[in-house]
Amino acid sequence: MREFETILVTGGAGFIGSNLVRYLLGPSGFQGKVVNLDALTYAGNLESLADVAERFGGSRYFFERVDIRDATAVNGVFERHLPDAVIHLAAESHVDRSIIGPRDFLETNILGTFTILEAARAAWNKRSDVLFHHVSTDEVYGSLGETGNFTEMTPYDPRSPYSASKAASDHLVSAYSHTYGLPSTISNCSNNYGPFQFPEKLVPLMIMNMLEGKSLPVYGDGRNVRDWLYVEDHASAIWLVVKSGALGEKYNVGGDSEWENIRLLRELMAAVSRRTGRDARDYERLITYVKDRPGHDRRYSIDCSKIKRELGWSPSVSFAQGLERTVDWYIGNPGWIERVRSGAYRQWIEKNYGSRG
Repeated sequence: MREFETILVTGGAGFIGSNLVRYLLGPSGFQGKVVNLDALTYAGNLESLADVAERFGGSRYFFERVDIRDATAVNGVFERHLPDAVIHLAAESHVDRSIIGPRDFLETNILGTFTILEAARAAWNKRSDVLFHHVSTDEVYGSLGETGNFTEMTPYDPRSPYSASKAASDHLVSAYSHTYGLPSTISNCSNNYGPFQFPEKLVPLMIMNMLEGKSLPVYGDGRNVRDWLYVEDHASAIWLVVKSGALGEKYNVGGDSEWENIRLLRELMAAVSRRTGRDARDYERLITYVKDRPGHDRRYSIDCSKIKRELGWSPSVSFAQGLERTVDWYIGNPGWIERVRSGAYRQWIEKNYGSRG
């Protein structure tokens, strides 16, 4: 089992990143320092870690506002904090936006990953007691039919600019492992959901639209299938791979929970209905079928037997439990949502950190 003194988490103010930082400084048992490197673009939210900063700031938790494409700034973070592990999550991650404007995805996800890899390679100088862990997505595998699962041996077949950029970053990490001997691991996860997710993503978007009486847009016929993973389970999987994953290997991480989009939406309706007391049929009337997104993958399904078999991981939160917790969190945190959506949070960032990003 590997041990580290300082872990650098890129994208630590994002949805998965902030939940991971909280997990590292809490349930994981890790006793060292965590450095959160984030450019604070629109989806990065330091409010998600306000309690962490208050409790651990200046002792075990440090924040660096840095764009991963800025080599000078990234190298400076390595020089100041001397991390012996990197967990790389920083990425542009919304498929629809990648279709509209792919350049940011190529620059951040490919060139940004290259910049972080180069900084780690220079700082570590062939050390063997370090680790670069890259967090990726199941979307690099493409689309499945009605049967079958993605395994770690599934050939890559990305279908969107987002998934293509993540596939390229996966290959870069693997290449640095083989070419330069950089100790590394990769994990590919299914769709995450849970607290602190930016409201553009499916689950929080649908919850908020239900609460506000807005339409519930469903792509195509609503029969596209995704596997859903509660974000805290994902954090625990990442930590297990970082501690014990075989070097040069990749691990699929899924929630064992496949749902058609339309069925997922109806499960959300029932959960919201139980919290609000409104009839779920009121929400049913808000469903609006819209033109399918270009190149929309039909089905994803993760086979995560490798991480279960080799590292003893399995999801601990059922889909029903996860949905209930997620709905409770969004209903219970209207202030966070309003600040994110209204621009008040961006104004606070500009006041305290400047307008960069």
